[in-house]
Amino acid sequence: MELAFTPEEQQFREEVRAWVAANLPKDLARKVHDDLDLTRDDLQGWARILGKKGWLAYGWPVEFGGPGWTAVQRHIFEEETTRAGAPGIVPFGPVMVAPVIQAFGTPEQHQRFLPGIASGEVWWSQGYSEPGAGSDLASLKTRAERQGDKYIINGQKTWTTLGQHGDWMFNLVRTSNEGKPQTGISFIVLDMKSPGVTVRPIKMLEGGHEVNDVFFDNVEVPAENLIGEENKGWTYAKHLLSHERTNIAGVARSKRELARLKRIAKAEGVWDDPRFRDQIALLEVDVVALEMLVLRVLSAEKSGKNSLDIAGLLKIKGSEIQQRYAELMMLAAGPYSLPFIEEAMAAGWQGDQAVAAALRGFPGGSTGNAVLAPSYFNMRKTTIYGGSNEVQRTIVAQTVLG
Repeated sequence: MELAFTPEEQQFREEVRAWVAANLPKDLARKVHDDLDLTRDDLQGWARILGKKGWLAYGWPVEFGGPGWTAVQRHIFEEETTRAGAPGIVPFGPVMVAPVIQAFGTPEQHQRFLPGIASGEVWWSQGYSEPGAGSDLASLKTRAERQGDKYIINGQKTWTTLGQHGDWMFNLVRTSNEGKPQTGISFIVLDMKSPGVTVRPIKMLEGGHEVNDVFFDNVEVPAENLIGEENKGWTYAKHLLSHERTNIAGVARSKRELARLKRIAKAEGVWDDPRFRDQIALLEVDVVALEMLVLRVLSAEKSGKNSLDIAGLLKIKGSEIQQRYAELMMLAAGPYSLPFIEEAMAAGWQGDQAVAAALRGFPGGSTGNAVLAPSYFNMRKTTIYGGSNEVQRTIVAQTVLG
C-alpha cells in the first residue's frame, strides 16, 4: 500500500491551489472560515465559478462532461478548495443525482439534465425521508400513480435540506404495494415549480432555516421523468447513497475545522489547559486515522484492486468527528458561544472576542464564537441523516466483517 502522492499529483495540487486562490471570492472565504450563514447566491455563485471551469462535475467521467479525474485527484481537489475556505459543493445535483442519471438514465435524460447540473445553473433537492420513513426508508408512502403518459404524485417529504432553493427534485416514490416494500419503489425527478408542490420551512432550534417539509398534492409529472425502470428505485437509491455517505466523511472539512478549533482554544485561553488540549489531540488522532482510511481506499483504487466496501464506516466516523469538533469549539468559548441574534449575525457580528481575535490575526478577524452553539445543535443531525449510524454499524458488520 502506497500512501504517498506522486510528483504528478503534487503538481496537480499546486495547480488547483493556484486556481482557487485566484478565483475564490475573498468575502466568501471569510464567511466560510467564520462559519457564517451562506445565502443561495453564495453557494450557487461558487458553483457557477466551478462550472465555468468544468470542475463542479469534478467526479464525472469525460464522456458525461467531467474532467475524468482519478480518485486521488478528486481527493486533492476537495482538500484544496476546503482549505482555502470555499463552500462545500451542494451535493444533491453533481454528487448524488447525476451519477444515478448517468448510470440508469436514457441518452435523452443525459442531454436534458446533466448540462444544467454541471454548469451550476440548476439547483437540485433530495426527496427521500418522510415523517414515518427515515432510517427505515423502505416504509415510505409518497405515492406515484401512472395515468397514461404521466404520474400523479401525492404525499410528503421532510428534512429536505435547502429545499427552499430547489429548481428540481429527485424522489423515491411508491409505485407498487406488491412484494417486499423495497420492490415497489421508483426513482422520479420533478420540477419543483409544478402545481401542487408546496415547500414549508422547518425552523431549527437556533432560528435557522436549512430544512423543509415538501408536500405533493396531485402533482402531475411526465412519465419520461422516471429514471430507469419502474419499481427499481431501491437499487438506484443504494447507488446514490454510497456517494452520499462517502461525501459525509468530510475529511477535508474536519481538517479545516480542527485548525479553527485550535485558534478558538488559543483565543479563549484554554489551550494551556492540558485536559482540554488532550481532547484536541484525541480528535486530531481520529481525523488523521480517518484520512488514512480514505487514502487506503484511494490507494486500492489506483492500484487496480477492489477498494474496501466501507462507505458506511466512513460515514460513521466522519459524522462523529464533526460532532466532536463542534462540541469542543463550544466548550472552548464557554458563554461566548451562546449569543444568537439573527439580525446582528447577518451584519457580521461575532461577539466581544472579535476585537481580540483580530489583533491576533485570525482569518476574517474573528474566531466566530457567536455561531458555535448553533453549530453544535446543527451537528447533532450528522449521525442520523444519510442512514443513521446505528443502521450503518449493522451494515458494516454484515458486509465487511461477514
